[in-house]
Parts: sequence; C-alpha cells; structure tokens
Amino acid sequence: MSTPVVLVDRPAPHVARLLINRPDKRNAIDHAVRQQLTEMLGALLGDASVRAIVFGGAQGVFSAGGDVPSMVGLTETQARERMRHIHLLCQLIAEAGVPVVSAIEGIGAGAAVGLALMGDRIVVGEGTKILFPFLKLGLVPDWGQLLTLPRRVGLPVARRILTDGAPVHGPQAHRIGLADTLVADAQVMATAVAQAADLALLPREAFARMKLRLNHPSTSLAEELAREENDQAVCLLGADFVEGHDAYVNKRTADFVGRPGVRR
Repeated sequence: MSTPVVLVDRPAPHVARLLINRPDKRNAIDHAVRQQLTEMLGALLGDASVRAIVFGGAQGVFSAGGDVPSMVGLTETQARERMRHIHLLCQLIAEAGVPVVSAIEGIGAGAAVGLALMGDRIVVGEGTKILFPFLKLGLVPDWGQLLTLPRRVGLPVARRILTDGAPVHGPQAHRIGLADTLVADAQVMATAVAQAADLALLPREAFARMKLRLNHPSTSLAEELAREENDQAVCLLGADFVEGHDAYVNKRTADFVGRPGVRR
C-alpha cells in the first residue's frame, strides 16, 4: 500500500490538521497532493465537529512549493487543466466557513505560500524562509497571490518581494504582515494548533458570514449596509446569539460549542 501524500489528524478539540507528506521532495505539491487535499478538506468541511483547520507539512517542513518536474512538457490544454485543479483547492480554502491556520515551518515556497495566504492565520518561526520563485522560473505568481499577497502586505511591498527574489525570513514576514505570529522554530506547529483551537470556539455562523464579506468586499456603502442587514437578521435570530446574550447577562464566557444558554 502506498504512503498517503497527505496526513490528517485531530490534534485538538474541534481542530483537524492536514499535513503534506512528501518529505523526500520537501513536501512539494503535485497533482496527487492537490487531489488529496481537496478531497480531505471537502470531507472535513462537511463534518460539523470540525470548527477549525490547520495546514502544515510533515517532518518540520511546510512545503517547497509546486512540484516543478510535473510542470514540464505540458500542452496548453494540460496547463489549463492544471490551473483549474489548483483553483478548486484555492476556492475551497478561501471559502471555508471555519478558521484556517497555516504553520509555515522551515521552508514555505511558491504554491505553498499561496495556500497559506488563502487562509486566515499564518504562523512562522525565527528560521522560517518564505520564497516566491515564480519569476525566476519564467512564471507569473499563481494560487491567487497577486490578489492575496497585496491584501496582506500592501502593493509596494508585494511588488518588491515578488521581483527581488530574496527569501523573506520569519521575523521580516511578521514585520511586514505576511505572517500573523512569530515564534521559536520548535513552537510553530504547536502555536498554530493552539490558535486554531481558540478560533474553533468562535460562533460559526457569524464567523463564516464575516469571512465571506472580508474576502468579497462591498463596492459601495449601500451594498455593505444591505449585506450587513441580511447577516445580522440571521444572526439575531440564531442560537449563537441566544447563547451570547445569556452569557452576557449572566457574566460568563459564551460557549458557542455547547451553548448552555440555549433552552432545548
């Protein structure tokens, strides 16, 4: 039986973790990895017990990015099919209604950085190296990075780091906003799991609606207020607000998982 190229486990309550498992290739992402990530993530997002996702790589390395040998010799049809396959996974991550945290241990390059940027939180270590090798290969940045990277770091910084080819080390990534949290190298994965466990306690409906609107900003105040009305009308009538209000009245911390304030 072949070794799975993606491992899945439950490292904390309500948290599922997906680890790219090609250590001999520094966890490079090929078609098989993308397919398994898509299938596993789709199944996890359909599981009501999963309230947060962690992405990482086996053996302390996030990923060296796209598997370059698998890109060679493609026809135009194959190249387009490859990109559509990538985009299915991108959309699944970006549109996940639960928090997504990426643990960039060791090296994160190219496609893997795009994967992380599709999520909600990025954790790096002091020794983490983030690489954007696209132009060196004669390729345009993909996995949505020409949208997601400037959103995180601003257009001038994104333009610079995409063109100068220099690695972005962990402390710099944190300083420019590419990463949310900087920790010692040995603490990257544990920190990502702990953050996911905390995020899993958020009210699921409200989080999903907030995330959708942040990812797809309104084009006018009128549009935003209309969307706000629709979202709040749903949330005000929902069980999470019943729990949140009961916790507020009784001066306790809201429990959006068990919902003790909801009368059944």
